[in-house]
Amino acid sequence: MLLLGIETTCDETSAAVIERDSNGNGTIRSNIVLSQLEEHKPFGGVVPEIAARAHVQVLDEVIRTAMNEAKIDYAALDGIAASAGPGLIGGVIVGLTTAKAISLALQKPLIAVNHLEAHALTARLTHKLDFPYLLLLVSGGHTQLVFVEDVGTYTRIGTTRDDAIGEAFDKTAKLLGLPYPGGPAVERCAQGGNPQRFPLPRPMLGRPEPDFSLSGLKTAIRIEAEKVAPISRQDIADLCASFQAAVTDVIADRVQTAVQILREEGVQPNALVVAGGVAANHAIRNVMEELAISLRLPLVIPPPELCTDNGAMIAWAGLERLVRNMTDPLDIKPRARWPLDA
Repeated sequence: MLLLGIETTCDETSAAVIERDSNGNGTIRSNIVLSQLEEHKPFGGVVPEIAARAHVQVLDEVIRTAMNEAKIDYAALDGIAASAGPGLIGGVIVGLTTAKAISLALQKPLIAVNHLEAHALTARLTHKLDFPYLLLLVSGGHTQLVFVEDVGTYTRIGTTRDDAIGEAFDKTAKLLGLPYPGGPAVERCAQGGNPQRFPLPRPMLGRPEPDFSLSGLKTAIRIEAEKVAPISRQDIADLCASFQAAVTDVIADRVQTAVQILREEGVQPNALVVAGGVAANHAIRNVMEELAISLRLPLVIPPPELCTDNGAMIAWAGLERLVRNMTDPLDIKPRARWPLDA
């Protein structure tokens, strides 16, 4: 089966073609991702109106390039998938409307994909992972611990009570005067810093419910920065390293608590999975590798280019749904908010 996937929920315009064989193996025939980083950089963050206009301007060409690279024509497609939310509603409308038009013109099935589900299922594309597994979803807008039982069957075990982890990285970068995008800037800066210099809090550490809270940590960074003002380059590096160490400590504790909850309920996940843009952070990857060993669970993290937003994950999620006859009508609506376990 061949499927075209379209992703436009934030500031990447992407289209991809995925092939799925009879054994359930996926092959990426093409995956074109066009970043809007330069358009948003002057504003220090994503501007929704600019993002939506940029999607309109380039999406047709991105799709054309994906189809050409896959070396197929539209008649060979078995369906069209698009992210229908959650995300910036203007961008979501652009991608979903385009997918509807192609679906209608070709008389091919439409699959409206939950962007979070696409992240959740990427490990099955890259590692052919069997259900069930525990997912740590970490992105700019989402931080969740989700028990993935099957396509469409998800139980949210923990979530953030305020900022997402990616959001906390971005706000910390902005506070310290680091360039956009903030997450990679903090990680780079932390490499030259002392992670033990600043005694930052570890919010929610040891709590029985595996939730996250990052707003207090962000406030603590501001207070420590004010104490050492005027702030030097080394101060910034030490603050970044201390912040990243606090975040990884919290992640390890929260994930371990979630696994314990599942095991106490008699449930044994097949693996720990980390997905979402923040999964590209090497410190988070390292702490998850150590945790997986201590919990005696395999760790699955897709390659960095499939952790950030991309059309391949949308196409794969669409295929997972299409083989189960989980298709959608042409009047399905885009959604700015769409909980994975709804």
